[in-house]
Amino acid sequence: TPLTFRKKHNTSNLILSGIHTPAPLGYIKMQVHVGRLIIGHNGIMSTPAISCVIRKYKAIGGIILTASHNPGGPDGDFGIKFNTADGGPAKEGVTNKIFQISRTMEEFAICPRLRVDLTTLGRQTFDLENKFKPFTVEIVDSVESYANLLRNIFDFALLKELLSGKNHIKLRLDGMHGVVGPYVRRIMCEELGCPANSAINCVPMEDFGGQHPDPNLTYAADLVDSMRDGQCDFGAAFDGDGDRSMILGKHGFFVTPSDSVAVIADNIFCIPYFQHTGVRGFARSMPTSAALDRVAKATKIELYETPTGWKFFGNLMDAGRLSLCGEESFGTGGDHIREKDGLWAVLAWLSILATRRQSVEDILKDHWLKYGRNYFTRYDYENVDIDAACEMMEDLELMIADKAFVKQRFAVEDKIYQVEKADTFEYTDPVDSTISRNQGLRIIFSDGSRIIYRLSGTGSDGATVRIYIDSYEREHIFEDTQKRRYISCQKLPFSNVFLFCFF
Repeated sequence: TPLTFRKKHNTSNLILSGIHTPAPLGYIKMQVHVGRLIIGHNGIMSTPAISCVIRKYKAIGGIILTASHNPGGPDGDFGIKFNTADGGPAKEGVTNKIFQISRTMEEFAICPRLRVDLTTLGRQTFDLENKFKPFTVEIVDSVESYANLLRNIFDFALLKELLSGKNHIKLRLDGMHGVVGPYVRRIMCEELGCPANSAINCVPMEDFGGQHPDPNLTYAADLVDSMRDGQCDFGAAFDGDGDRSMILGKHGFFVTPSDSVAVIADNIFCIPYFQHTGVRGFARSMPTSAALDRVAKATKIELYETPTGWKFFGNLMDAGRLSLCGEESFGTGGDHIREKDGLWAVLAWLSILATRRQSVEDILKDHWLKYGRNYFTRYDYENVDIDAACEMMEDLELMIADKAFVKQRFAVEDKIYQVEKADTFEYTDPVDSTISRNQGLRIIFSDGSRIIYRLSGTGSDGATVRIYIDSYEREHIFEDTQKRRYISCQKLPFSNVFLFCFF
């Protein structure tokens, strides 16, 4: 249930739309006097659409209530996110202030008898006990607002020929019963001509049909399996709130998110928007593989390595320094909004296919031949004892800080990995000079391979330790990704720490 606020001539407007976890209007308390409420049709709006609408209406912020890519429903996850006037996630200074204010709140008022018809587009008015009379509620078509934004970015005529012309390709798009369903049906099927049966699981459900709406090989396994027979040329799955997507080629050929953003960067002028605006910079989160770095170096475009979190990208975009960015967690986006955008990433890939007239697999293999390949994987160790996890991270940090650790060499079969750099990642924002410390431990090898450790989720259910493996290969680029090379813990000066390097 995202909410956005806008001020104009000493009044305030509020935009409200449900993602997939409906909340009664009476239980929403605002710290502003609201004269106008704008809600998405049927109470639904994707996270990318929220960013679009905030920017379109020049709102001063928005609140998003969402399970994101986690299980939803009464027994599932529920999160609250605040987006600021640029349409992107709030920075720490804002959220810290909100937290401080929340600790001093003594009361709140509710309006339990306000009943709004979410199914009918248009304005509704109410006489409430505030200084704005009447109180206006407007139901808007957020799908159309978002679709219109995309029409100004991509060549829809070219895409329509690719998807429904004489030699069209076949798609399979899995909405995973999240919020993106109406957007897929309207844009991909009704406007670009994909057959209706190309879109599956596109009816939004508050519990995602009992499934986990995370677009990866584990939770979107049904889509992967359905692609294996080669009947479809392109597949994609979307998460619960529509800001992440997984890209697949024929026979279920998997594109890692790190490779995806690198390929889009290398073919960025297949997208008309960038032909007009130019490219200001590329960025990736620190744990994401360095595949994008090689494209940036070859094209002489500035590359930014940020902590995990889209807010860091937004700051660079607002300063005119960034055009394309991505994270290893299936999030990719451009500077058209200030959120990652799953459907945008799909249309970016389709634009490349339409221009190059190659398959997903051939495009990616050409990319590896040109730049080499970053084999990438992530291991998540969840519900770990918090004290033990913190102790492990502290011990690891002390170990890699030892000057003797750098230049050490580790043999894995016929390959030698030599440590070139090891540190605790710290980011200084080039725009406002704010410093983000303790963002993860990095072990960087001389060939560009990396091992990253991050500790997160230190809540009541335990901590999560994430280990990211980024193994660079210049020659062995067509190997099976399931064939891994392991650095034995006996060969490393680590206590209870396993490092995995593979190709």
